[in-house]
Amino acid sequence: MKARSSTRDPLLVTVLVFPGVRILDVTGPIEVFTTANDFGGRYRVRVVSPDGADVVTSAGTRLGVELAVAQVTGDSDVLVVPGGPEWPSLIKDDTLLDAVRALDARSRRTVSVCTGAFLLAAAGLLDGRRATTHWRFTDELALRYPAVTVDPDALFVRDGHIMTSAGVSAGIDASLALVEEDHGAHTARTVAKDMVVFMQRPGGQSQFSVRTRTPQVRHEVLRQVLDAVAADPPANHTVAAMARRAGVSPRHITRMFHDELDTTPARYVEEIRMEGAQALLESGDDPMATVARRTGFGSAESLRRAFVRKLGTTPGAYRARFRTTGATGTLDARSRTPAGDTSREAAVS
Repeated sequence: MKARSSTRDPLLVTVLVFPGVRILDVTGPIEVFTTANDFGGRYRVRVVSPDGADVVTSAGTRLGVELAVAQVTGDSDVLVVPGGPEWPSLIKDDTLLDAVRALDARSRRTVSVCTGAFLLAAAGLLDGRRATTHWRFTDELALRYPAVTVDPDALFVRDGHIMTSAGVSAGIDASLALVEEDHGAHTARTVAKDMVVFMQRPGGQSQFSVRTRTPQVRHEVLRQVLDAVAADPPANHTVAAMARRAGVSPRHITRMFHDELDTTPARYVEEIRMEGAQALLESGDDPMATVARRTGFGSAESLRRAFVRKLGTTPGAYRARFRTTGATGTLDARSRTPAGDTSREAAVS
């Protein structure tokens, strides 16, 4: 049975929308906060636009709006600034940027989704801060706004009271981090499970998997080998097995890995298996022996050795660290948390 929401005053979430906004940037965070209310959360969501008019999203769907920005009263606990595909024109819209500044000034925490980071940057709110955005636009963000330190890889970055997140679904991860901050890791994990999304991907987690980071290879047989490893990490992926799969000699497959990927077959397989093990440790409670077996390490001891060698920590310590979203830590001077408040924020590193 779902827990009832608290009778205390709700936490106010203000979502700023505008014509051409990306719909998932809006609905993803809203779904997180409203789902949290089914499990003990206490959020009230209001959708506002600069002029109070309903907006049509980039997908052509109309979104209803509750208030104009000028009609907003009271302070928000969370301000959500989504993005849109027409961000180059949006960052020149002075009315929209004024709305961002006005709402941020009245918000305890501000979170952007995807290219919403450009709106924060254009409004001057990211100067001197670390930030991220969708991987396609991180170079552009850094070029246009040199006062911003851009992290091109993180799912989300917290600096003071501002959190920026990567492409679309990362807005869900960032919102889960805020739910965790407000109501604890258990509630955030329950919300993630109910929504059938990744269980609180930590902010420092890469936007990319090993396979998507791998350069495009020239030889079709090598691509097929790489895909086979990614699809079934615990399978037999010795050099001999790879060579048989590709129809070449072990020496030849080893040379292909070296020439095209600047690595060895064994190192590539271990990277894939490490990624799988990290995901299982972050999201589940399987015994170490089970994690090792499911990811191809064979034994808990082999898993432990790999983690110590690659990450400088044990699987158990890694799991303990990533049982949360990574959005807790030490406040900095720019945070809007009042003096004496014991809630914690962090820049994800």
